[in-house]
Amino acid sequence: MNESDEKWGALPPEWREDIAAQLQAGEVLLAWFEPDLDEGLRYARGLVVLTDRRVLACREACWDDWPLTQGTSLRTAEHGSAGLLEWVDGAGRLACWRYTAAKATAAHRLVQRLSALQSNKSEDFESARAVCPSCGATIDADDGRCETCVAGPAKVSASALLRLVSFARPRAGLIALGFVLTLSATAAGLVPPYLTMPLIDNVLIPWQENQVDNFHLAVWYLSGLAAAALLAWLLEWGKLYVLAWVSERISADLRSQTYAHLQRLSVEFFGGKRTGDLISRISNDTERLCNFLSLNLIDFATDILMIAMTAAILFAIDPLLATAALCPFPIILWMVARVRARLLRGYLQAGAAWGAMTSVLADTIPGIRVVKAFAQESREIERFDTSNERVFHSANRLNKVWSLFGPTVTLLTTAGLLIVWAFGIWHVQRGAIKVGVLTAFLAYIARFYTRIESMIRMASAVQRASASAQRVFEILDKHSNVPEPTRPVRPGRLQGRIELRGVRFKYGAREVLHGLNLAVEPGEMIGLVGPSGAGKSTLINLICRFYDVSAGAILVDGVDIRSYPVEEYRRNIGIVLQDPFLFYGTIAENIAYGRTDASREEIVAAARAARAHEFILRLPCGYDSLVGERGQSLSGGERQRISIARALLIDPRILILDEATSSVDTETEREIQTALENLIRGRTTIAIAHRLSTLRRANRLVVVENGHIAEIGRHDELLEARGSYARLHQAQMELVNGRVSDDNE
Repeated sequence: MNESDEKWGALPPEWREDIAAQLQAGEVLLAWFEPDLDEGLRYARGLVVLTDRRVLACREACWDDWPLTQGTSLRTAEHGSAGLLEWVDGAGRLACWRYTAAKATAAHRLVQRLSALQSNKSEDFESARAVCPSCGATIDADDGRCETCVAGPAKVSASALLRLVSFARPRAGLIALGFVLTLSATAAGLVPPYLTMPLIDNVLIPWQENQVDNFHLAVWYLSGLAAAALLAWLLEWGKLYVLAWVSERISADLRSQTYAHLQRLSVEFFGGKRTGDLISRISNDTERLCNFLSLNLIDFATDILMIAMTAAILFAIDPLLATAALCPFPIILWMVARVRARLLRGYLQAGAAWGAMTSVLADTIPGIRVVKAFAQESREIERFDTSNERVFHSANRLNKVWSLFGPTVTLLTTAGLLIVWAFGIWHVQRGAIKVGVLTAFLAYIARFYTRIESMIRMASAVQRASASAQRVFEILDKHSNVPEPTRPVRPGRLQGRIELRGVRFKYGAREVLHGLNLAVEPGEMIGLVGPSGAGKSTLINLICRFYDVSAGAILVDGVDIRSYPVEEYRRNIGIVLQDPFLFYGTIAENIAYGRTDASREEIVAAARAARAHEFILRLPCGYDSLVGERGQSLSGGERQRISIARALLIDPRILILDEATSSVDTETEREIQTALENLIRGRTTIAIAHRLSTLRRANRLVVVENGHIAEIGRHDELLEARGSYARLHQAQMELVNGRVSDDNE
């Protein structure tokens, strides 16, 4: 990152030269915000800058500034999809800037920054934080850079690995067995060098000097070496099998628990995450943890035991020589302490880069038809290459660290061997030790430093696994914004009466529903109409409890839905979406998704009622025909009718129809309307539709505008009232008549 980037952060480059010309000597840029509307609510670019001395603003290439004085402040006000940022003092408004909903969060952060500056409270700065869209880490609001994805965390730790103990606890018996086998295998591996001392001093040297024939001793020593090798092999095999099974089981449990926890998180969590990154965490990161537990950790435990036991033997043989041989060891430990933070930071960056690359695949492979339809193959290849390059560069940064660290450790271990040789030769020359002792000592010290090098390589594996564990536990540490009730009320089979009492809801700092009140009787059909962005889908999401209300309450059968267990409550709700989602599998499996125990007769009955039976029978394998991923082998109308059959099969008491016929042709719409008549019969139904003609059968229509209920009534009543609904209806009729005229021409 160059000096300019450090100074300006994520500030758009086109503003930097202008701001540099405006700043006074020593003035520090603290925060900035780009309003995107002018006074007439037309799109226009602007900039508001907060420094440590004043507020600067640019509009239409003209700069104004106001000093930070006692009593001045920034405040926001929002109405619908537009917001207002005001610069005020005790006398009133000094300046104002307008913005769309997309800029609302940035506007609120600017207000928080000024408040933090004026109050000089560091905790206020903490509240003015944003979230990285790639990895979900907390980032500086105005700098815009993710420390995890770009520069790594300020403080790194491998403590995330310790949390794996909770997954290992149920396998404690097998882990203890593996430890005993590891200890035994390590001890057996230390026997051969010890037997070489008498073999050399009592057999080989006397033979060489023709002093005595001790052939029978050689047989015993060789037999001992062979027995030790065979025992070490047997114990090593048992150790590897037991601990590998345990590590695979722990990794499988971790994957299962992470996926299960992911399923329990609210829809809001997924709105801020990329699919590819979540897939990478559950697959790649857990696989790295599995490799660490099954391979690296076993080797590490063996290395620790070997080093400890070898050091004990070395000091038992010759304390002075052992002390000299271990001189490089403190230097190696110091190097490990210095490099571990850089390794963990690098692996966090690499994990984020892998997640971003996987996200490109998760976007383009399911959307390959759109890619090809718009001839964007080259663009997607370029996107993937860019992500792939980030993976390469993150790995290359790690390689730079490791390429220097590894050979340096090897050099130090070689120095340790040379020290042993030098001291050993001096000891033999003095007659302090025999040649056999020096030979055994060299064998032990060679093993010692080989294990040191192996253990040092573990520094990389530990940091890689720690980074993966941290990414996985970030998911497990998330809490659903739709919590389970502490004292649940069992819903059973609901009647379907819905009541909204003063319902308010915010997306971030922007309120989109403003105190809605509505009652829907059991079996009644309500149509929600209104312009895009009015809050219709938000209301549906609240009734389904994908989100919880910010204020007020939603009652079903007189009970606040927050008192019902989420899963039991949703079993009473059927949803038919505008773009129905089908899973890879058979037609029958997709229809029975909400009731996996349904019989074939029940599946067929639901398909008949949904007007899907005829086209299903025309498929090559009928109900056992495979649909492609997301149902791409079927037409939109066919997918919609399977979605209706899926909703029919669970027999819900509350039915949600979200633009169920908006994306099909007229003939298909007739088929779907017939299926919907079967579906809504006897159920409390809330339907959203832009085609107002499809809602004429509704008992009442609810017109939603700017987060408020503007009108309620039947179709004819609302037309006579000549209000919001009448305007929507007239606009749609003009559009339809225009199309008819174009067709006639």
